[in-house]
Amino acid sequence: MQSNVYVTGMGILSAIGNSVDETFESLSGSLSGIGKIKYLDTLHKDTFVVGEVKMSNAELVSKAGVGNYNRTTLLAYLAIKEAMLNAGLTNLTDARTGLVSSTTVGGICHAELMYKDFFDEKTNENFINSYLSGISTNDIAALIGITDYATTISTACSSSANAIMLGARLIKNNILDRVIVGGVDTLSKFTLNGFNTLMILDTEWCKPFDENRKGLNLGEGAAYLILESEAEVRKHNKTPIARVVGYGNANDAFHQTASSPEGAGALLAMQKAFKVAGIKPEEIDYINAHGTGTANNDSSEGVAMQSMFNGHVPKFSSTKAFTGHTLAASAAVEAVISILSMQHSMIFPCLNRHEQMKDLTITPVDVLEKDVPVNYVLSNSFGFGGNCSSLIFAKK
Repeated sequence: MQSNVYVTGMGILSAIGNSVDETFESLSGSLSGIGKIKYLDTLHKDTFVVGEVKMSNAELVSKAGVGNYNRTTLLAYLAIKEAMLNAGLTNLTDARTGLVSSTTVGGICHAELMYKDFFDEKTNENFINSYLSGISTNDIAALIGITDYATTISTACSSSANAIMLGARLIKNNILDRVIVGGVDTLSKFTLNGFNTLMILDTEWCKPFDENRKGLNLGEGAAYLILESEAEVRKHNKTPIARVVGYGNANDAFHQTASSPEGAGALLAMQKAFKVAGIKPEEIDYINAHGTGTANNDSSEGVAMQSMFNGHVPKFSSTKAFTGHTLAASAAVEAVISILSMQHSMIFPCLNRHEQMKDLTITPVDVLEKDVPVNYVLSNSFGFGGNCSSLIFAKK
């Protein structure tokens, strides 16, 4: 079995930037990307605020330069191309290379645009079929030339955490030498209307871990990491940017959309991640919490963290008030943020929080902290259906 799994590159597009550098600039400046809806055509345009990628579909097509693909595929492609550039990859055939991509609603953002006219004109069939989650993965694999292995993961908001976990396991078990892992989701009427029906959207900026939190802000984006084996890193004399050292997946088995009050699934996922990492909880310097800003999630996750760390919880924050909740992409987006935290010795704040939660004894980081040693980061991602996943990253 292979020993180390290294991160050699990363790429990202979200509401706070169209690159890793732009993302760090927003994070270090405490600049949120959440605002009024501009690109999604919806009746709720003036009701909710969201985290949109600041490019229209036409602009994405032009920037990608690969043809008229749907928004989901284009966001993923651009993030992967940045990650490949970051990792110095120009040839994906020199090693066993795979793609593990995740999404919750695939290309439904385009399918819903064509649906009303489809049965009359029978046109745009390629976009109608794009709602299938695997379509974007297949498109991306073809565009970047991956033939060894490609698969799609859709486990709600833990999707890209599980993509990272699967990629690491494929390398550790000597099945692949290199895996591109991450996730993508775009805003759509389907998701906006669905979350509105659940009554967990905030009409103002979300405020995770605040006593008066009202709900989440939806976002969109794509983020991908290049994972490589230790042998591959040595072969090409690469300087990694981080290591994936721990991962754990569990199911809360409590409710279709709610987490258990005691955070049973979250606690088990964290415990599993520590077992794989072989480190002690007190070695964690920062937790990038799932922290959606909903009443249920923040309370459940907070209780689970208090249990995991026996009351001595390390510094933590939720960064969803920067990007919005990007659903399947969120764990990969937050993996990039976690690595940036280690690279720059910074802990990014939990924006908009003002009042201590009454059912928790812990308080998140509210303002940017600089010059803080960050060697291990725990990143949590919990989704509908009880899907709970935790990742642990180490600084090189």
